[in-house]
Amino acid sequence: MRLDPISLAQDLIRKPSVTPVDAGAMDVLEGALKRLGFTCQRLPFEGIENLYARRGTKGPNLAFAGHTDVVPVGDSAAWKTGPFEAEIIDGVLYGRGAVDMKGAIAAWVAAVDRVLAKGEPAGSLSMLITGDEEGKAIHGTGPVVEHLLATGEGIDHVVLGEPTSAARLGDQLKIGRRGSLNAWITVEGVQGHVAYPHQAANPIPVLIRLLATLQDHVLDEGHPRFPASNLEVTTIDVANAATNVIPARAMARLNIRFNPLHDGDSLIAWLSKTCAAAGQGFDGTVSLEAVLTGNAFITEPSAFVDVLAKAVETVTGQAPILSTTGGISDARFIRKLCPVVELGLVGATMHAVDECSPVAEIQGLTNIYEQVIEGYFKAFA
Repeated sequence: MRLDPISLAQDLIRKPSVTPVDAGAMDVLEGALKRLGFTCQRLPFEGIENLYARRGTKGPNLAFAGHTDVVPVGDSAAWKTGPFEAEIIDGVLYGRGAVDMKGAIAAWVAAVDRVLAKGEPAGSLSMLITGDEEGKAIHGTGPVVEHLLATGEGIDHVVLGEPTSAARLGDQLKIGRRGSLNAWITVEGVQGHVAYPHQAANPIPVLIRLLATLQDHVLDEGHPRFPASNLEVTTIDVANAATNVIPARAMARLNIRFNPLHDGDSLIAWLSKTCAAAGQGFDGTVSLEAVLTGNAFITEPSAFVDVLAKAVETVTGQAPILSTTGGISDARFIRKLCPVVELGLVGATMHAVDECSPVAEIQGLTNIYEQVIEGYFKAFA
């Protein structure tokens, strides 16, 4: 009896692993992997469950990466069925994580089972699974990658199972992601009465001019494989309930999504310089706090990308496009290990009420992953 990806996906969904709670999801996955002969290593960091599993000792080592944690369900009463009941209705599997990304995890494990039934692969297979992708993402894939680097664990290529398909299964591969940087700007002035502005220092005009300068700056005109970088102001806050008071403080938050023409250090340096200039001649201070979420990266078209593209075309009959759109993912950490490409289910319902995936799509993804594994060892072993 071959492992059924649908049954495994249901078992995973029935564990309410809303980040950062594991709720037994890793136990379900570890049990399935041990039955396939994987050696499993749990890597908890600050209470977050992570798993690295490997079958085989020689190279090349092809890994699958993903996460078992899910976002909150929202209004559970608005769901067609219980968000953790994993019901199948009219050929569609419903449940939080069906798309993002317990369905893909189940598809990969089932694909491995099929490959092993035909014989031993000419190399190793591994899985890097975290329970901290949907949350702060600081105790998950990042520290696991650092652990693997420190212990000399060799991984040659990674398939990340994020729901990258847009309209149909396999219509695109994610070969890169833009970088992301968050920044908080605080302008401290001097509070006073609006009728006596000379006795105060209003921080609001300073902040407005500063934000206009930042917003008007053209970061670039685009990259051959990425759109132009963009800066977006996401909040402006003065917290002033009075009509006759000049406030002491004005704050704003912004996010920059950037292509490989920039890195986090250079952007933070530009923000710092611009903030310093805005504070000149002002009887107050302008301060900046910036946090880099991840730098941009690209996995250039290669034999590895070709293996995935060919697998998709073999199963679906259509070649995927190579995409760098969307937000960030754990690929930003994995790229320190080796090349990574993302391929998963159609993401239309991820994070939504009634998150769901057609059973046929999960089975189709299993077929694609089977082709990926077989094609990979033909190309690299």
